[in-house]
Amino acid sequence: MKKSFLLYAFILLVLINVFTYSFLSNEVKFEQNRYEKTTKRLRDSLNSVTAQLNDANYFSLEHNENAQNYFDSALANKTIAYEKLIPIVTEKLMDFNANSKGNPYTGQDQIGENKFVINKVKVLNHRWIIADYSDGKIWGEVLLKYFVNEDETISFEVIQSLLYAK
Repeated sequence: MKKSFLLYAFILLVLINVFTYSFLSNEVKFEQNRYEKTTKRLRDSLNSVTAQLNDANYFSLEHNENAQNYFDSALANKTIAYEKLIPIVTEKLMDFNANSKGNPYTGQDQIGENKFVINKVKVLNHRWIIADYSDGKIWGEVLLKYFVNEDETISFEVIQSLLYAK
């Protein structure tokens, strides 16, 4: 009786160990597969977002080598680093927001109580800027030309401006 009990207990322990080993090894395989699928999905998402960002930045001075070369060409009297130029141009344009009648480079006269000010600026290339402006109620966009003068001042010219309907 004692031998049969020990035999049954031994067989039971062996079966428990086999099932435990089987369960844990399958769990490891499951986790590895889940990790691989998640990693693949994240890589695909990252590649998709990177492609969208590259598309969105296609028209920008930071990614336009031809426009960058305009400031670097041998024909130019001086070389301007576009990395430094972008914040300078943006700052100069935003400085006009302090004007009492609003920023003159929105292409709009003051309509209501509030003046039009430029909110966001994107330097497209060596010549053009697109900007978003508003008076708090009415929003619009403006396309500007900018020039770097010989004395390193920046001048602007409105090409086209539009207001969105309320």
